[in-house]
Amino acid sequence: MEMFKPHALELMKKKRANFDQIAEFCRSPKAFLKHLDAAGVDRAVLINYVAPEVIGFTPGVNQFIADYVKEDRKRLISCGSLHPRHTSNVMADMDQLLRLGIQMIKIHPPHQLLFPNDYLTGMKELEIIYRAAEANGIPVMFHTGTSIFPGARNKYGDPIYVDDVAVDFPKLKILLAHGGRPLWMNTAFFLVRRHPNVFLDISGIPPKALMKYFPRLEEIANKTLFGTDWPGPGVPEVRKNLEDFQACALPPETKQQILSHTALGIWPV
Repeated sequence: MEMFKPHALELMKKKRANFDQIAEFCRSPKAFLKHLDAAGVDRAVLINYVAPEVIGFTPGVNQFIADYVKEDRKRLISCGSLHPRHTSNVMADMDQLLRLGIQMIKIHPPHQLLFPNDYLTGMKELEIIYRAAEANGIPVMFHTGTSIFPGARNKYGDPIYVDDVAVDFPKLKILLAHGGRPLWMNTAFFLVRRHPNVFLDISGIPPKALMKYFPRLEEIANKTLFGTDWPGPGVPEVRKNLEDFQACALPPETKQQILSHTALGIWPV
């Protein structure tokens, strides 16, 4: 919480009535695990990324999350990050992520103010990040879709720029966070169907709107994984999100695939 820029922190406080509880979960993995138990959740991916200009997060998030998940490595999955413009030695920084045991890398284009394929126009640090992740079997998650945080630039949220990444790094597992919502869902759906290495994450999409956003979701269920984007601004509590998803008009086996099987294929127990 200490890393948040004041305007970003104010937005979080304004949108979360239980902000003090969230702050406690950030301090105590034991408390957070109890919260997961109460919500009926076995495992959680803990998203962190470096975006000092917009949110305030520095590379310190990587050590933070590596220490946090030590409480229960089976249930808590670490996600860290690098920012191409905030690394003086990207290879050394990637080696550090590997030493920390980071299990996923997050790239947030609207907050990091870059396109996912900027390695094609000179940002070679991105290529190094992708190549190292590909070689070490670490998935890369891209924020796709819009962001309401002050300073975010939403032109970077179009998932079509991930198409180049999927072509150039065919063995890299790529997750499209939020499915491009609310503007580019068709693009996200196309990329998941086109590329064997691209997956859909449905976090940040209200479950009641899921079938409107992705009416053919069942066709890509084997490459879709559940998420909530909690405790992001305006996101309901985890249990409520889970209950709303269970109420979706999908076959039970499809729901089970999205709730657990796809993620287990990416992060086996």
